[in-house]
Amino acid sequence: MSETESIHHSGLSQERLGRLSRVLHGYVERGEIAGIVALIHRHGAEAYVDTIGWQDREAQIPMQRDTLFRIMSMTKPVTAVAALMQVEEGRIRLYDPLDAWLPELANRMVMRDPQGSPDDVYPAPRSITLHDLLTYRLGIGWGKSSIRSRIFALFTDLSQVEHAEQLDPDAWMARLGEFPLVYEPGARWLYHVASDILGVLIARITGKPLETFLRESLFDPLGMMDTSFSVPPEKRSRLAVLYTQAPAGGLTVQDHPRSTGWADPPLFPSGGGGLVSTADDYQRFGRMLLNKGELDGIRILSRKTVEAMTTDYLTPEQHTHSSFEFDRVDVDRSGMWDNRGFGYGVAVRTRRIGLGPGVGSFSWPGAYGTTWTADPQEDLMATLLLQTVSANPFYTQVGEDFLALTYQAIID
Repeated sequence: MSETESIHHSGLSQERLGRLSRVLHGYVERGEIAGIVALIHRHGAEAYVDTIGWQDREAQIPMQRDTLFRIMSMTKPVTAVAALMQVEEGRIRLYDPLDAWLPELANRMVMRDPQGSPDDVYPAPRSITLHDLLTYRLGIGWGKSSIRSRIFALFTDLSQVEHAEQLDPDAWMARLGEFPLVYEPGARWLYHVASDILGVLIARITGKPLETFLRESLFDPLGMMDTSFSVPPEKRSRLAVLYTQAPAGGLTVQDHPRSTGWADPPLFPSGGGGLVSTADDYQRFGRMLLNKGELDGIRILSRKTVEAMTTDYLTPEQHTHSSFEFDRVDVDRSGMWDNRGFGYGVAVRTRRIGLGPGVGSFSWPGAYGTTWTADPQEDLMATLLLQTVSANPFYTQVGEDFLALTYQAIID
């Protein structure tokens, strides 16, 4: 069959997409990844889907299209959309101080030296705003500082839930309020904490638990019926086993459906990393954003709000700092912002590099290997889900291959 004959009405060659399948299958065959679900839409049409390998490798349960994945930081764009919905409803403004909603973060003090004493501080020149939270520039988060380990300790990894202190949202905010800011509001991009704060803020503004608001206003309208902060018993058989790569090679089980940390609704639903979802659910979320806030006649955000969400707000100076340091010292993130910027909860491509997303594409991956990309130039939305703990989700080889082999299939 010729390439012309094999073209799908999405403009993707089915022959060339076969190359993508062969490469993804290779990761499973080599034992590097247990299983994968990949899904691509272009021009509004489903162009590709593949389920590869095992949902549970030891029990030989095949991967399914509706397998549930812990999407971790892919939660962040969802939380950002929920916050922007509050702006559109007139409940809060982007640049108003958040002191009334988040009194724990009012009257902040700032460390004179991020690596120095947390007691050597001065008053913050202004209050924290919603814009600061959405752009991760409130002044506190994961990054290099003398209080880094104390800030990081507030993060609850549900796969290790038995070892983590459990705090409800108010207690968590009170604990966070004990820390000074590491930088002045607006000065530096710092990871993760802002999204968890956004989750608390949304609950306080709406007067509803975060999951209730998300369910009523976002998930149900979009048909995201399998997206939640926990996995009820009737869905437990669809949850993928979470693996981690052993130092000596191979995969070891980190979280299993029988004893999963996602079994019960969490005391603190993390707006930064708590959701479980499926490829189809997240694809609908991404396609809504790709379509400027609307999908199948359901409008979640306005076109202008989505444009604001996918604008790079980092300053030239902020582009020179990754501010994304973890315990892994062997992972180089120094060039994190060379070819991308940050909008509201998403990274935005600012320069095209190689065979992949064009300028204006937006995304945000998850620590357990999940990733997605929405490309307005190509009218393309692609989701890749797997469950293997990754040292560096921004630069996984399987993620790079997924993008390169998706884009090489475009022939229109």
